[in-house]
Amino acid sequence: MYNKLMEYLTDEKLWTSIGIATIKIIAIWLLSMVVVRVAKMAIKKFFHIRMTGPIALLPASERRHLTILRLLQSVISYVVYFSAIIAILSVMGIRVTGLLAGAGIVGLAVGFGAQSLVKDVITGFFIIFEDQFGVGDYIKITSTEGTVLEIGLRTTKIKGASGEINIIPNGLITEVVNYSINNSIAIVDVSVAYNSDIAKAEKLIEQYLKTLPSTHEEIVSEPTLLGVQNVVGAEVTLRISVETLPMQHFAVSRMIRRDVKDIFDRNGIEIPYPKMMVYERDNNKAFEEGE
Repeated sequence: MYNKLMEYLTDEKLWTSIGIATIKIIAIWLLSMVVVRVAKMAIKKFFHIRMTGPIALLPASERRHLTILRLLQSVISYVVYFSAIIAILSVMGIRVTGLLAGAGIVGLAVGFGAQSLVKDVITGFFIIFEDQFGVGDYIKITSTEGTVLEIGLRTTKIKGASGEINIIPNGLITEVVNYSINNSIAIVDVSVAYNSDIAKAEKLIEQYLKTLPSTHEEIVSEPTLLGVQNVVGAEVTLRISVETLPMQHFAVSRMIRRDVKDIFDRNGIEIPYPKMMVYERDNNKAFEEGE
């Protein structure tokens, strides 16, 4: 038996077939990597030409193109590498047809346990088909909020405000709030002291708002001063409404608050601040002090 084993291990044909099979396996794997790389580059180049060509795309179309680009690149990787594995198994002498038949039976047996996977894939398909959201959109899904990094057939990746990456199975996406499709509205409340000249404050704000559309391209139309929104205690609240490009309302709101504060300071418009009354027992005098 030992002699037969040594004779088998030292057989020249055996090692020749092993060497040829190894070379074929390496060649198949390298070829699949090259095919995936070239195909991804070709798809990326095609979409780049499509998005920057003579026919300009609308922002929504560009967003959809980017989403489909990521999806196609992912699908190509799955298909090519799966085909490579099948080819490698054939080189190793494994009967692929019988293996696939057995896999089909096993797949049928576990199919009832893979319902969530099927649900994820179907939901992912309809998210892309219906263009519910795309790569680069700022969305909110239940308690998760952030920018979409990738939409796959099974999961969606969202980058949160703190840089965290949330990976959500598509089957769990039941309700989506998309902030990136339409223009945003910035609502800015500005408070002035109760005894200030409200008419003067409104005039200064209106003059300032008229200059914004020509100097800030993220502002779609001339902002509107809605007027006095509230009167509470020692302060009067003036409300401003601004239509901006999608997701630009946060930055515009901060800018308007800063500029209005500077305008009030230069024109003597008092901003409300906490005050307290101090009484002297001896002469029953009272005076105000700011905190």
